[in-house]
Amino acid sequence: MPALKENSSEVVQPFLMGCGTKEPKITQLCLAAIQRLMSHEVVSETAAGNIINMLWQLMENSLEELKLLQTVLVLLTTNTVVHDEALSKAIVLCFRLHFTKDNITNNTAAATVRQVVTVVFERMVAEDERHRDIIEQPVLVQGNSNRRCVSTLKPCAKDAYMLFQDLCQLVNADAPYWLVGMTEMTRTFGLELLESVLNDFPQVFLQHQEFSFLLKERVCPLVIKLFSPNIKFRQGSSSSSSPAPVEKPYFPICMRLLRVVSVLIKQFYSLLVTECEIFLSLLVKFLDADKPQWLRAVAVESIHRLCVQPQLLRSFCQSYDMKQHSTKVFRDIVNALGSFIQSLFLVPPTGNPATTNQAGNNNSGGPVSTPANSGMLGIGGGVTLLPAFEYRGTWIPILTITVQGSAKATYLEMLDKVEPPTIPEGYAMSVAFHCLLDLVRGITSMIEGELGEVETECQTTTEAASSPTQSSERQESPSTSDQMDKEIVSRAVWEEMVNACWCGLLAALSLLLDASTDEAATENILKAELTMAALCGRLGLVTSRDAFITAICKGSLPPHYALTVLNTTTAATLSNKSYSIQGQSVMMISPSSESHQQVVAVGQPLAVQPQGTVMLTSKNIQCMRTLLNLAHCHGAVLGTSWQLVLATLQHLVWILGLKPSSGGALKPGRAVEGPSTVLTTAVMTDLPVISNILSRLFESSQYLDDVSLHHLINALCSLSLEAMDMAYGNNKEPSLFAVAKLLETGLVNMHRIEILWRPLTGHLLEVCQHPNSRMREWGAEALTSLIKAGLTFSHDPPLSQNQRLQLLLLNPLKEMSSINHPDIRLKQLECVLQILQSQGDSLGPGWPLVLGVMGAIRNDQGESLIRTAFQCLQLVVTDFLPTMPCTCLQIVVDVAGSFGLHNQELNISLTSIGLLWNISDYFFQRGETIEKELNKEEAAQQKQAEEKGVVLNRPFHPAPPFDCLWLCLYAKLGELCVDPRPAVRKSAGQTLFSTIGAHGTLLQHSTWHTVIWKVLFHLLDRVRESSTTADKEKIESGGGNILIHHSRDTAEKQWAETWVLTLAGVARIFNTRRYLLQPLGDFSRAWDVLLDHIQSAALSKNNEVSLAALKSFQEILQIVSPVRDSDKPETPPAVNVPVPVLLGSISGPGLSRPFVRTDSIGEKLGRYNSSEPPIVTDELEDLNLWWAAWNTWYRIGSESTKPPVTFDKLTFIPSQPFLTALTQIFPALYQHIKAGFSMGDLQKLGITLHSAVSVPISSDASPFILPSYTEAVLTSLQEAVLTALDVLQKAICVGPENMQIMYPAIFDQLLAFVEFSCKPPQYGQLETKHIANAKYNQIQLFAPAEWVALNYVPFAERSLEVVVDLYQKTACHKAVVNEKVLQNIIKTLRVPLSLKYSCPSESTWKLAVSSLLKVLSIGLPVARQHASSGKFDSMWPELANTFEDFLFTKSIPPDNLSIQEFQRNESIDVEVVQLISTEILPYANFIPKEFVGQIMTMLNKGSIHSQSSSFTEAEIDIRLREEFSKMCFETLLQFSFSNKVTTPQEGYISRMALSVLLKRSQDVLHRYIEDERLSGKCPLPRQQVTEIIFVLKAVSTLIDSLKKTQPENVDGNTWAQVIALYPTLVECITCSSAEVCSALKEALVPFKDFMQPPASKVQNGES
Repeated sequence: MPALKENSSEVVQPFLMGCGTKEPKITQLCLAAIQRLMSHEVVSETAAGNIINMLWQLMENSLEELKLLQTVLVLLTTNTVVHDEALSKAIVLCFRLHFTKDNITNNTAAATVRQVVTVVFERMVAEDERHRDIIEQPVLVQGNSNRRCVSTLKPCAKDAYMLFQDLCQLVNADAPYWLVGMTEMTRTFGLELLESVLNDFPQVFLQHQEFSFLLKERVCPLVIKLFSPNIKFRQGSSSSSSPAPVEKPYFPICMRLLRVVSVLIKQFYSLLVTECEIFLSLLVKFLDADKPQWLRAVAVESIHRLCVQPQLLRSFCQSYDMKQHSTKVFRDIVNALGSFIQSLFLVPPTGNPATTNQAGNNNSGGPVSTPANSGMLGIGGGVTLLPAFEYRGTWIPILTITVQGSAKATYLEMLDKVEPPTIPEGYAMSVAFHCLLDLVRGITSMIEGELGEVETECQTTTEAASSPTQSSERQESPSTSDQMDKEIVSRAVWEEMVNACWCGLLAALSLLLDASTDEAATENILKAELTMAALCGRLGLVTSRDAFITAICKGSLPPHYALTVLNTTTAATLSNKSYSIQGQSVMMISPSSESHQQVVAVGQPLAVQPQGTVMLTSKNIQCMRTLLNLAHCHGAVLGTSWQLVLATLQHLVWILGLKPSSGGALKPGRAVEGPSTVLTTAVMTDLPVISNILSRLFESSQYLDDVSLHHLINALCSLSLEAMDMAYGNNKEPSLFAVAKLLETGLVNMHRIEILWRPLTGHLLEVCQHPNSRMREWGAEALTSLIKAGLTFSHDPPLSQNQRLQLLLLNPLKEMSSINHPDIRLKQLECVLQILQSQGDSLGPGWPLVLGVMGAIRNDQGESLIRTAFQCLQLVVTDFLPTMPCTCLQIVVDVAGSFGLHNQELNISLTSIGLLWNISDYFFQRGETIEKELNKEEAAQQKQAEEKGVVLNRPFHPAPPFDCLWLCLYAKLGELCVDPRPAVRKSAGQTLFSTIGAHGTLLQHSTWHTVIWKVLFHLLDRVRESSTTADKEKIESGGGNILIHHSRDTAEKQWAETWVLTLAGVARIFNTRRYLLQPLGDFSRAWDVLLDHIQSAALSKNNEVSLAALKSFQEILQIVSPVRDSDKPETPPAVNVPVPVLLGSISGPGLSRPFVRTDSIGEKLGRYNSSEPPIVTDELEDLNLWWAAWNTWYRIGSESTKPPVTFDKLTFIPSQPFLTALTQIFPALYQHIKAGFSMGDLQKLGITLHSAVSVPISSDASPFILPSYTEAVLTSLQEAVLTALDVLQKAICVGPENMQIMYPAIFDQLLAFVEFSCKPPQYGQLETKHIANAKYNQIQLFAPAEWVALNYVPFAERSLEVVVDLYQKTACHKAVVNEKVLQNIIKTLRVPLSLKYSCPSESTWKLAVSSLLKVLSIGLPVARQHASSGKFDSMWPELANTFEDFLFTKSIPPDNLSIQEFQRNESIDVEVVQLISTEILPYANFIPKEFVGQIMTMLNKGSIHSQSSSFTEAEIDIRLREEFSKMCFETLLQFSFSNKVTTPQEGYISRMALSVLLKRSQDVLHRYIEDERLSGKCPLPRQQVTEIIFVLKAVSTLIDSLKKTQPENVDGNTWAQVIALYPTLVECITCSSAEVCSALKEALVPFKDFMQPPASKVQNGES
C-alpha cells in the first residue's frame, strides 16, 4: 500500500483524464474510482492537488456537481494530505457550488462546506493531540501584519487559521486572503459557519493565541458592526422624517448574530470580557419596548440561554458587577427581564391590537379582556380557561415552552426564515417567566451547593468552630486560612449576585404572582420567592430576605390588607428606578387581583376597629402554604423575619377563624362576635391541614439552632405585644395566635428550655397583666402549662439534680404573684395545686417559691382566691411537711399565719390556726430529725457567711435554728392574737398557749428568754394597747342575723376577752414553767413586767379584764418557790392546758416514743445544771419578787379604789368581785413578806382596804351581792377585808416584839370600819342611794345603773366585835397603852352611843354598849395601873362625854317601841350605871377629880326624872325610866355616905355626890311649886307628880342617912344645904295631890331633929 501511495499521482492520472472528457458516464466512473482510492488512503499530496484541480474544472463546467461535492468530502475526510492552496481551492469549490441555480446542489454544497470547515478544525485538534507531549513555548505573535504567513502554526493549524480569518473577511464583505476564487458569499451563511466553528472548537481558540487574537480583533468588531441597525432602530418612528434613512433590522442576520453572541459569551467569556460587556448590554437593549416584537422574542431567548448557566452568570457578576466603574451587567439583565415583563403588561403588543372580548367567563365575575387571537378556544359555546397572566385588563396566556432548566429556543432556530415570523401572544412572556425561574433555580442551587461544600469543609477542618463566619476568624493552619480566603471571596460573590438580582427578581415575581391565574404558575413563582428568601437568609442578607418574605406575606393576605409590619419594612423602600417604566412605578398589589380568583373564605380582618369583612382567595391560601413551608423548612435562616411570617400567619389564622385549643394548637372555631367567618368547602378541607402544618411548624422549632429559636421567640413576643396593644381598651376577642404558639414552641423545646425560658415567660407574664380577660386567661394558661410541662418533663440531668433549672422553671409562678387580676391568680393557684398533686414529693428547693405563691395572696383578693390558696396550703400541711427541706418549715409557718390574718373568710382564718397547731405537732413529733437537719444547714450557712465576711442574719438569731422555728411559730400565733376579729384572737390565743404549754419543753433553756420577751411580753403589749384604744361603739349584729351577747357588743368588750385570755396564758406559763424561767438571768425584770401588765389590766376600766388580771395575779402568787437542785422533778409538772389529743404516748408508724421526749426538761435541766454550777436562787431574790408583787398589789388597790374626780353615767367603778379578789390576794402575799412588813406598808394596806370597802355597787349588781337589804350579812368583800386584817393580827401576835407596835394601827383601821355603822363612807362626790331606794333596772336593760351604798352595819358590827376581841388580847401591850387605843375605842363608840335610836340599825348601839362595857371592864384596870403616867388622862373626859351622850341621848325612841323593848333598853342604861358604880367610883382616888365630878352630875341628872312633854298620860308610867333613876340615885347615895373613907379622894366623891343630890332636890321642888301654882285646878302631869314624890322620898332617905353617919364625916356645908330645903318643902303644903302630901309628910318629919333652940354659945361640939 505505501508503494501504491507513493505512485498515486500516476495511478490517479488516467481517472483525471477520464473526468476531463466531460462525458457524464465516464466522469461518474472516474470519480467513483478516485473516491475508492481515497477511501483506501492511497492518495499522495501531489495526487490530491491534481484531483482538486480536475474537480475545479468540472465545477467550472457545472458537471456532476453532486459527485464533485461527494469527492471533495471524501478526499478531505479520509486523510490529511490536502493542505494550504489545495485545501483552500477545495473549499472555494464547495462554496461556489453552493451558489448555483440548482436548489439541491446548493443545499448539498452548504452541507459539504459545513463538513469541510469542521474537518479542517478537527485536523488541527488531532494535530494538537499528537504534539501535546512536546511542550513548546509558543512565540507571542502580536500585530501580525502578514496574515498569509503565520509562521508559528503547524500545518493543520495554519489551514484552520487561514480559513477562519477569511470567513470573517467574507462576512464583513471584504476580499478573502486565502480562499482565492470566491465569487459570491452571503452573510447569513458566513455567520452560520462562524457560529458552528466557535461552538464546536472552542478549545482551538482558547489554546492558541493566534486564534484568540482573531476572535478579539476580527469576530467581535464584526458582530458589533453588524448589530448597529438593530440598535438604532426605533419601532414606530417614521424613517422618512430623518435625513439619513435608518437601516431596518434584518431578521436572519440579527438572529444569527445573536446565536454567535450566545456562543461567544458561553465559550469565550474569559477571553472577551470587555466585548461580552458590550454584547450583554446590547442584549438588554433589545428587550426595550420600542424594538420589534420578533427582536425582543429572540433577545429573550438568548437571555434564557444565559440564565440556565449559573456559573456563567456568576462570572458576569465577578467581572462586571463587582468591579468599580463597570456596567452592572448582571443586575441589568435581571432588571431588564423585569422591565420587559412589566412592559408586556402595560403596552399591548403592536401588530395585534387588543380587542375586548366579552366572554361569559364562569370562573370570574368581571369581564376578561383578551386579544383577538386569544387562547380562548370556543368549543360548542363552552369556554375553557387557559393558564394565563392577567393584570389591569391585559391578558397574556402562558405557553408551555421548554422543560425547566434547558433553554430550547424557537426563533433562534428558524435559520430558514427570511421574513420575521409572527410571535404568538404570550410567547415572550412565557420565555421571560422561564428565564426568571431558571435564573433563580440556577443561582440558588449553585450557591447552596457551594455553601454546603464550604460548610462541610469547615466542619472537617475546624471541628471547634460552629459556623463558617466564626471559623473564618480563626487562622489555625495554612490550609484552613487558604480555604478561608477562598470562602471569603466566594461569599462576596454570592452576596453580590444576590444583591444584584434580588430587586429585579422581586419586582418581576411580585407582579407575576399578582397577575397569575394558574395554580401551577403561582406555585412556581412562590417557589422561586421562597428559594430566594431562603438563600438570602442563608447568606445573612436581611433586607433582601425580608423583601421576598414580605412579598409572599402580601400574597397571602387579601389585597390592600392593612398590615403595618409589611408596609413599614424594607419592602416599601424598594421601588427604585430599576423597575419603574416610563415614570410609572409598579404596584406590587393591584386592584385587578380580585377579579379572576376564586374566593374561598370570608372573614374579619384583625384590627382594632374591623371595617367589614375581607375575602381570601385560593391564591392567598396557596401563598399561605408557601409561607408555612418557608417557615417550616428554612426557619433557621429567617432570623428577624419571623416577625413578618408570624404576623401574616396570625392575620390569616384570624381571618380563617382558627382559635387556640389546649397545648396551643389552633383548631377551626367559630368567631365569637361579628359576622362569623364564611368558609367554602374547598378551604374547609384545607383548614385541618393548615392547622396541622402550623403546629408542625412550631414543633419543628426543636430542630432550630439556639439563635434562630431566639429569633422565633422574639418575633412571637412582639406579635403578641401588638395583639395586646390592639386588645387594650376593649373586651373584644383578642388574637391569641402568638400566645398559643409561644406555648407550643415552649412545649416542644423543653429539652433546652433554659435558653428560652426567660424571654418566653417574661413575655407571658406581661400578657397575664393585660386588661382584656380573654388575653390574660390565655397568657396564664400558656404560662401555667409551660411550668407544669417543664416540671414533668424528664430533663437530663433530672430536675432533682439540677436545682437551678427547677428554680428557674418555678420562678415565673412566683412572678405571677405580682399580678392583681384575680383570674390570673386563680390560674396560678390551680397550677400550684396541680404541681403539688403531681410533683409535691420532688419539689425540694422549689418549696420556698411554691409556698411564696400561696403566701402572696392578699386580703383584698377575693374569697375564692384565698380559698384556693388555702386548699394548697392544707394539702402541704397534711401531706408534704415530711418531704420538704426543713429550712422551708419556717415559710410554711409564715404562710399559714398569713392566712390567719386574711379577713375575707373567718373559717379560713380559724382553720389556718388549726393548721399551725398541726404544724407544731409535726415539729414536736419529728423534733430530733428536724433539729439535726437544721443544725447542718445552719453550719453550712454560717460557713458561707464567714467566707463572704457578712453576718448571718435570721430572725431570733442567737437561738439555735430549731428553736427559731418554734419562735417563728409562736410569733405568728402572737400576731394572730391581735387580729381584729375576736374569734381569731381567741382561737390563736388558745393555740399559742397550748403549744407553748405542750411543746415548750423542747426549747433550749436559753430560748425561753426570747419566748418571754419577744413573744409573750410583746403580745401582751400589743393586746394592752389595742384593748385600751378599742372602740366603745356598740356593734349591732355579728354579720347576718347573729345576735351578739351584751357582754360582747362593743369592740372594747371583745378585746377585753382577748386581754383576759392572753394575760391568763402568760401567767399560767410563769406559774408552770417557773423552774425553767427563774434560773434565767433577768427573771426579776420579767416578773416586774408581768406585774406591770397585771397592774394595767387590773386597773383597766373593764370589770372582766380587771377581775381576770387579779386571777392571774393569784395564780402567779401560788407559785411554789423554785425547785432546788436536790429535788428537781424528773418529768415536767403536769401541764394544765387543753392539749388536743396529745397526751399519752403517741405511737405512729415508727414513732414508738412517749409524749415526754427523752431529752425532756429533766435532762435539759440536768444539762444546764451540770455544765454550770447549780443555780440556787437565793431567798433574797425571791423576797424581791414578793415585794415587787406587794407594790403592785398596793398600786392596783390604791389606783382602782381612788374615787374619780367627776361622775357621769360612764364613770367606771370597780366591781365587788374585783375588790374581793384583790383583797383575797393579800393574805397569800403577806405570808411571803411578813418578815419585812413595816408600819408604812400597814398604812398602805389600811388605805387600800378602807377605800375598797367604801366603793358603792351598781343597782344592777346589788341583787346578786346582797340577798336583801334587811338581812344583816357581810358581803364577800367585807369578809375578805376582815380576813386580811385577821391574818395580819395573827401574824403580829406570833411575830417578834418589834411587830407589836402595829396593833394600834390595826385598831385604827377596825375602828374606822366601825364608824361606817352610823356614817357610811363617801366615795368621792358620788351620790349613793340607800339600798332600799334603788330601783333595779330590770325593765330597761341598758339604762345607766344607779349606785347603791352598801349596808355597812353588819360589817361595822363585825369589825367592832373584832376590836373587842383584839382589845381583850392586847389591852396591856405597851403600844396599845401608849397609842391611847382605849380612848380611840371609846371615842369611836361614842358616835353610835350618842345617836342611839337614830342609829341606822338598832343593833348597832346595843352592840356598842355591850362592847364598851367589855372593853372598859378590861381597859379600866389597865388605865388605873398607868394612872401616874398620864397616858390615860385624855381618856377620862372622852369617857364621861360618852356616858353622858348615851344615858341622856337626844334621840327620840321610835313611836312603835313596845313596852317590853323599852324596858329592855332601860335595863341596858342600868347596866351602864352599874359599871360606873362598880368599876369607876370605887377607884376615885386613881381618877381625875373633874371626871368624878362629871359622873356625879350625870348621876344626879339621872336620879331625877326630867319632864318630857311628849308622853301621853297613859304612857307616862312606862316611859319614865324609874328603874334607871332609882339606880342613879342609889349610886349617888351609896357614894354620898361611904362609911369608910380611906382616902381624901373618896371623901371628896361623897361630898360631891351629896352636894349634887341636894341641888337636884332643890331644883325639882322649886319647879313643882311653880307649876302647881300655874296649873290651878288642873292636875299636873303624872310624871311630874311621880318625880316630886321621888324627890321627897329621897330627901327623907338622905336625912336618915345623914343622921346615921358619923357627924365628923358630914360637912357642915351639907347640913346647911339640907336645912335650906325646909322652906321649899313647906311651900309644897298647898299641893292638891294626896300622894304628894303623904310623901311631904314623910319628908318634913325628920326636920324635927334640926329644931333646936338657937345656941347662945357653943356648949359642946354641936352648933
